Amino acid sequence: MSRITRDFFIQLSNNKFLNEKAKKYGFRLGAERFVAGTTIESVAKKIKEMNRRGISCTVDHLGEFVSDKSEARAAKNKIIQVVQRIFEEKLDAHISVKLTQLGFDIDDEFCYENIKEIVDVAAKYDIFINIDMESYKYYERTLHIVNRLLTHYDNVGTVIQTYLFRAEDDLEQLQDVRIRLVKGAYKESEKVSYQSKAEIDRNFLKLAKRRLLGEMFTSIATHDHRIINELKAFIKKKNIPYDRFEFQMLYGFRQEMQYDLAKKGYHFCTYMPFGHDWYGYYMRRLAERPQNVNLILKEVFYQKDNQLKKEPILAASASAVALTLFIVCKKKKNAKEKK
Repeated sequence: MSRITRDFFIQLSNNKFLNEKAKKYGFRLGAERFVAGTTIESVAKKIKEMNRRGISCTVDHLGEFVSDKSEARAAKNKIIQVVQRIFEEKLDAHISVKLTQLGFDIDDEFCYENIKEIVDVAAKYDIFINIDMESYKYYERTLHIVNRLLTHYDNVGTVIQTYLFRAEDDLEQLQDVRIRLVKGAYKESEKVSYQSKAEIDRNFLKLAKRRLLGEMFTSIATHDHRIINELKAFIKKKNIPYDRFEFQMLYGFRQEMQYDLAKKGYHFCTYMPFGHDWYGYYMRRLAERPQNVNLILKEVFYQKDNQLKKEPILAASASAVALTLFIVCKKKKNAKEKK
C-alpha cells in the first residue's frame, strides 16, 4: 500500500495542470504551513525566527517545469537576491538550488552559466550553495556540473540519494565535498535503486555512519526518529564531534523534534522552501515518506491534547490539496459552460 501511495504522490508532483492551479489557489488552502511564504521578505522573517532558536536554514526558491530561458534567468536573479539578503541581514542560512529551475531542460551550458553566476556571488559573501539532486535522468549531468564548479569554488556541495545502488561509490568519489544525505524522493527503476523501505533505511544508516567517521561535513536529512536515535547512539559511542555534521528536516515537519534536537546541542538545519511554485515540492515530500500524511493530519488538525482544532487548515494532506483543486477547477469550468 505504501508503494502505491508513494507512486500516487509522485504522479501528482509531475502534473503540470495541478501545479499551475496550485500556484493560484494553494496559499488559500494552507500551503503556508509547509512553505515559508512567497517573497524574500517572508522567508527572511522565518529564517530569523529559526535562528533565534539556534537553527540554521537552507533556502530553496521553488521552481518546476522551467523550459523558457527568460524564466530561468529570472529564477537565477531571484536566488542571487536571496544570497544578498542573507549577507546583508547576517542570517544563518545558505542556499539550495535545483538545476532544472536554471535551464537544465533547455541547455546544459546555459544552465551551468546560471549556476556559476550564483555560486560566484555567494563565494564573495562566504555563503554555501548546495546543488540538489533530482530524478535519476539528471544524475550524471548534475554530478558533471558539480565537479566543474568544484574546480573553481569551494562553497559548493550536493546531495546523495541513498536509495540508489551507486550511492556508496559516489560518496567515495565525493569524500572531500560537503554532502546532504537523503533517502530519495523520486520514483526510480528497480535497475538503479532499492525499492523497499527496509533496504533504503538500511543503506541510509550504513552510508550516514561511514560519512560520520570521515572528516567532511555532512547534513543528515531525515524525519525518522528511529534513524536519528540510532545515529545519536553511534555518534556518542564513536565520540564524533558535533561540528562534523548536522541533522536536517523540512520546514513545517516534526517541528518540535527540530527544536528539541537544537536544544540538546546538535547542529540543526531546516530546509526552507518559498515561492509560488510549491506544489511539486510538497507532493514529493509526501511521496518520500507517506507517513508524513499522518504527521500533517495530526499537526494541522489536532491540538497537543488530541482535541480537534476549531479551525483546521484545509489541504493538510496531498490528497486533500489535489481533490480541492480538482473541485475548484471543475466548478469554474462548469460555471463557464453555463454562461
